[in-house]
Amino acid sequence: MTFYALVALIAAVISFGASWAVWGLSHRFKLYPGIRERDVHTTPTPRLGGIAIVIGIVASLGIASQISWFDLVFADPFPIIAIVASALVMLAIGVVDDLYDLDWMTKLASQLLVAGFLAWSSLQITSLPIGPDGGIALLSPTVSLVITVFAVVLVMNAVNFIDGLDGLVAGVTIIAGSVFFIYSYLLSIDTAQTAFNLASLVMAVLLGATAGFLPFNWHPAKIFMGDGGALVVGMLMAVSTISVTGQIDPGIDRGQLVPAFIPLLLPFAVLIVPLLDFGLAVLRRLRAGKSPFSADRLHLHHRLLDMGHSHFHAVLIFYGWTAVVALGTLLFMFVPWWWALTAVVLGLVLCAAVTLAPLSARKRAEAAAQSSPDEHGPLARFDPLDAAAPPVDTEFDEHDPVFDTLTRARRQPEESR
Repeated sequence: MTFYALVALIAAVISFGASWAVWGLSHRFKLYPGIRERDVHTTPTPRLGGIAIVIGIVASLGIASQISWFDLVFADPFPIIAIVASALVMLAIGVVDDLYDLDWMTKLASQLLVAGFLAWSSLQITSLPIGPDGGIALLSPTVSLVITVFAVVLVMNAVNFIDGLDGLVAGVTIIAGSVFFIYSYLLSIDTAQTAFNLASLVMAVLLGATAGFLPFNWHPAKIFMGDGGALVVGMLMAVSTISVTGQIDPGIDRGQLVPAFIPLLLPFAVLIVPLLDFGLAVLRRLRAGKSPFSADRLHLHHRLLDMGHSHFHAVLIFYGWTAVVALGTLLFMFVPWWWALTAVVLGLVLCAAVTLAPLSARKRAEAAAQSSPDEHGPLARFDPLDAAAPPVDTEFDEHDPVFDTLTRARRQPEESR
C-alpha cells in the first residue's frame, strides 16, 4: 500500500504543478473558447486541464516502472504502453475538440479505434459469471472484443457527459476510484497472492492526478479538464475494471464468484448517475431528430441547478449518490447482504430527499407568495410556475426585471407554437 501511496502522491504533485503551468500558459496565449449558451460558467475559462492530468499519470507510471516492487506489473510492458498511447490519443482528440469543436462522428470514430486498440493489446473482458452450473463462461474472441469496445466507449462518454460543473468529474473519480482501488488491491492479494497489479496501479495514478488537479478545478474553477481530460479519465476507469477480469480463475467455485466480480460491476455501479444521464440524453436527442452526441442544456447537473440548487450543492449531491452506491457495493463483501442492502436503501433515500428539497421549498414559497396581498410583488415572481399568473398586460413597471421575466415566461409558449 505504501508504494501505491507513493506513486499517487507523485502523480498529484506533478499534476498540480502541470495544472498551474497549463493555466498560466492558457491565459497568456488566450487558449480558451468563448462562453456557450449551455455553459454554467460566465467567465471564459481554459479547458486544457486534461493535459496536466495526463502529464501526472504518464510521469507517475514512468517512475513506478523504476521501482522494483512493481516489476511484476511491468513484466509485460505492452499493456501499459497501450494504455499510455491510448491516453495520449484521446487527450489529443479532446484538446482539438475543446479548441475547435470536432463533429461527433470524428470523436466517436476515435473512441472506437482506441477501444479496439486496447482490446487488441490484451486488455479485454474475457469471462463473465454466466456459465453453466453457476460457473464462469469464457467468451469467444469476437464477443470479448465487442463487449470490451462497447464498455470502454460507454464509460468514456458517460464520464464526459457529466463534466459540466466545477470539480464534478474529479471528485466523482476520487470517490469511486478510491473504493475501486481498495477492492482491486484486496482482490489481488486474495487471488494472486500479491498486492501489485495493473488495475490498482492505474487507479492509484489516476486518483493522484485528479487529486492534484482538483484544487484548480474547484468552484469557481480556474481551469477545466475539458473533453481531453474527461475522456482519458473515463478510459482509465474502464481499463482498470477490465484488467481485473484477468485475476479471476475460471475454476473458482460459485461461493467466490460474487466477491470476485464486484470489481467488474463496481465502476458501472458508481457511474449509475452518469450512465443514466447519458442514456436520457441519447433518447432525448434521438426523439428530437438530433445526433445523440449533439450538445444541449438538459443534463442532470443542469436540472439540479434549475431546481434551485447552488453550484456547490449540486456537486455535493453527485458526490453523495456516488459515495452511497460505491460504498454500498463494497459493503456486500464485508457484512451480510441484508445489512448492506439496508445501508444502501437508507443512503439512497437520504440522497433523494436532499436532491428534491428545493422543490418543496419552492412550493412553500409559492404558496406564501400567492397568499400575499401584494399581487404585484412576490406573487409575480412565482406565478409563472402555475396557471394563476396574471395577464401579461397587467400594469407593471416595464423596466422592472420581474415584469420582464414574467413577460418572457408567458410569451415563450405562444412563440414556440
